[in-house]
Amino acid sequence: MEKKGAGGRKGGGPKKKAVSRSVKAGLQFPVGRIGRYLKKGRYAQRVGSGAPVYLSAVLEYLAAEVLELAGNAARDNKKTRIIPRHVLLAVRNDEELGKLLAGVTIAHGGVLPNINPVLLPKRSDKEPAKSPTKATKKA
Repeated sequence: MEKKGAGGRKGGGPKKKAVSRSVKAGLQFPVGRIGRYLKKGRYAQRVGSGAPVYLSAVLEYLAAEVLELAGNAARDNKKTRIIPRHVLLAVRNDEELGKLLAGVTIAHGGVLPNINPVLLPKRSDKEPAKSPTKATKKA
């Protein structure tokens, strides 16, 4: 007689430790939770078993990319902590991420430092020529 709830194990042998799908896929992002959200969100009638794994991998890659660039921006500003400003600088200075997040506003991110060349003071060629003449007059 088999034990009830043995899960197909004859005689109710020792239970194996559960291994999550995230561990199987070698990911940090939660495959099970993303699968649950895909089903609950009703994006499609049916969700394949590979869909949440693939989506988790894509999201993890994007997060790692943004974090790496934001960390570099923080280091450039001599800071050890990433703040929203660093995230904004990272995203806007990267061509592909900038295109992906073109319509996104990052709270407390500010704007990219940019001065239109028209607004900068004019540099004329006559100014350097005047300085040697002044030196000759003083002599």
